[in-house]
Amino acid sequence: MATKLYVGGLPYSTQEDAVKELFAQAGTVVSAVIIMDKMSGRSKGFGFVEMSSNEEAQKAISMFNDQEFEGRKLTVNEARPMEARPPRSGGNDRGGYGGGNGGGRREY
Repeated sequence: MATKLYVGGLPYSTQEDAVKELFAQAGTVVSAVIIMDKMSGRSKGFGFVEMSSNEEAQKAISMFNDQEFEGRKLTVNEARPMEARPPRSGGNDRGGYGGGNGGGRREY
């Protein structure tokens, strides 16, 4: 059964193919995904690699955790299930209508 790994500390310029190539040294890589910021389209500096077996996943952890990759130290461990998060408010907790310009009152 495949095991998913969390990979943190990735350089922002790293491509998924480079991550696949690196982890292939530990065994068969089922998938590799780098998480991207929706607004900027830039890497968030972490991702997930799915190895084909638990043994290969453990080998990858021992090979790459705390090791340098493209100038940055990696954090590699078994991925935890995603936890439910409360809904986001959108950053504006004032509700209703946006700000104004003083209610139309002008000072001359």
